[in-house]
Amino acid sequence: MTERVVSGIQQENDSQIDYTLRPKSLKDYIGQTKIVDNLKISIVASKQRNEPLDHTLLYGPPGLGKTTLSTILANEMESPIKITSGPAIERAGDMVSILTRLQKGEILFIDEIHRLNRTVEEILYSAMEDFVVSWMIDKGLKARSMNLPIQPFTLVGATTRFGMVSSPLRDRFGSVYRLNFYDNKSMEMIVKRSIAITNIEADTKGIVEIAKRSRGTPRIANRILRRVRDYAQVKANNKITGIVANEALTKLEVDEIGLDNNDRLLLKSIISNFKGGPVGIDTLATSISEESETIEDVYEPYLIQIGFLERTKKGRIVTEKTYKHLNIKSPKKNSSDQVSLF
Repeated sequence: MTERVVSGIQQENDSQIDYTLRPKSLKDYIGQTKIVDNLKISIVASKQRNEPLDHTLLYGPPGLGKTTLSTILANEMESPIKITSGPAIERAGDMVSILTRLQKGEILFIDEIHRLNRTVEEILYSAMEDFVVSWMIDKGLKARSMNLPIQPFTLVGATTRFGMVSSPLRDRFGSVYRLNFYDNKSMEMIVKRSIAITNIEADTKGIVEIAKRSRGTPRIANRILRRVRDYAQVKANNKITGIVANEALTKLEVDEIGLDNNDRLLLKSIISNFKGGPVGIDTLATSISEESETIEDVYEPYLIQIGFLERTKKGRIVTEKTYKHLNIKSPKKNSSDQVSLF
C-alpha cells in the first residue's frame, strides 16, 4: 500500500528528495494561502512580543506539507526544532525528558500526535498551558506530585486523523489549521520549482501533465517527477515533454486525474459488488483485502475531494462522475421502482 506511486504516505526513497526540495521560508512556500497569511501575522506578533509562537496543530491528508511548515516556522522564528512522533514517545518519562531539555523558544514537532497514549498526553497539558511539567512519583501512600518549570516553547502537532486527537489536547492549541489538497495552478508551480532545483529539462506541457496527475499533493508530484525523469533519460534524450510524461505515467498505470489501479479497484468493487453503494467501510475493506483505516486515511480523502465518492450514514456511495470516468453505464431506476402519485 505505502509503495504506491500516488500514495501521500512517505516512502523510503522520499526522504532525501523531500529534504532537498522542501522550502525553507514562507515566501518560498507555494499554496495554502490563508494558512500562510495567518502564520505570517502570528510570527511577526510573536517576535514583537519576544514570546514563543502559539501552539499550532496542523491536520490533513499525508504529503501536503505539515512537516515542511513546522521547519519553516522554526526558521522564521529563528528557533531550534526538535522532531519526533507520537509512536516514538512510549512512556511519560520519555516526554518529561524531551520537555525538560527544550531551549527557550524551541519548537517541538510531534508527528502523528493522535497516536500519543493518554498517560504521555497528560504530561503535555500543564507544559503547554503553564510551562510546567507535572508528574506523579511513587505509588499508594508514598505518591506525590512533582512540578518542574521548563523553558517556554511551541508545540507543533501534525495529524492525518483530526478526530482522534482528544478534546483536552486539541483545546490547548492556540492555532488549528487544516491543509487542503492543492489546486492545479499551485501544483504546476510546485513542479516547476522542483524541476528548476533539480536541473531537469521540461517544457510547459510536461509540467502540466505531471501536475494534474499528482492528486493535489506535493510529495506525490516530486515522486512522479523522479519516475518521469528516469523515463525521459532512457527514452527521450533527458527532456520531459507532455507526450513523454503521458507515456511514462501510462506505464505506471496512473491515469489523467491521478487514479491508479488501487483506486479503480475500490470504485469498481462498490459498483460491481454493491450496486454502487451504500456499503459499510468494513465490508468494503474486506472486499478489496485492505484495512479500513487505510481506506479512510489514504484512499478516501482524494476520491471524496474530486467528487467520486460520498460518505453517508448508510455507507460509501460512488457518484455519477465515477461511472463516467470508468466508462461504466450508470444504473437507472426502473419505472417499477418509482412510486406513483395517483
